[in-house]
Amino acid sequence: MNEQLLLVEDDDAIAAALRLHLEAAGYRLHRESDGLQAMAAIDRQRWDMVLLDLMLPGADGWDVCRHLRARHADVPVIMLSARSAEAHRVLGLELGADDYLAKPFSMLELVARVRALLRRIEQLRSSPALASELRFGPFRLDTVRRELLRGDDVVPLTLREFDLLYFLARHPGRVFSRGELLQRVWGAAFDGYEHTVNSHINRLRTKIEDDPRDPRRIVTVWGVGYRFEEKPACSAAVPSPLA
Repeated sequence: MNEQLLLVEDDDAIAAALRLHLEAAGYRLHRESDGLQAMAAIDRQRWDMVLLDLMLPGADGWDVCRHLRARHADVPVIMLSARSAEAHRVLGLELGADDYLAKPFSMLELVARVRALLRRIEQLRSSPALASELRFGPFRLDTVRRELLRGDDVVPLTLREFDLLYFLARHPGRVFSRGELLQRVWGAAFDGYEHTVNSHINRLRTKIEDDPRDPRRIVTVWGVGYRFEEKPACSAAVPSPLA
């Protein structure tokens, strides 16, 4: 296990406890206690995961998350915050967090979530995809490089955004509830809630819809869930890990 994790946490006691448990689990941990220093660390190298507190000196966690997403859209982020209100959790997800833990939290739970998220990334990278490319409208979804392209331009997607778009595009015309999407995209072990899906759908719409307020590709079926309207063209079909 050689994953390098960036911890952004200004509380020395919490940082020490996280270091103890994460290094014992086999991860390499680098800590920054200031938001501006964290941005510099993000600019210096690509991290396998970022563990991000929200209340920071220099620049807050929201700004750090925006900075990370502008440079490395697919690096997984777990937000850590004493702010447990739903509005803060939703905002974190809207900014691109893959998971959110409210303080105080169990160190063992945190390690389990880190392990599960990194394991899923590794499984997706090592497993074959259904098709090397899915095409819809002006977009191409490259399932080998895990990129969404519009012409020659890459449209940045987070880990979950890619998985969700890929899953929906593979099942055009079929309606999925939020619970089903959590189960099929995030996995049975994900301890989240259904607004997570809403947040990711909203972000995807800003990236693939001509008018996100009037979506034509990912549509809402009121009282049920979501449906991908456009049937993609595909090529190079091979077995897929995502049913």
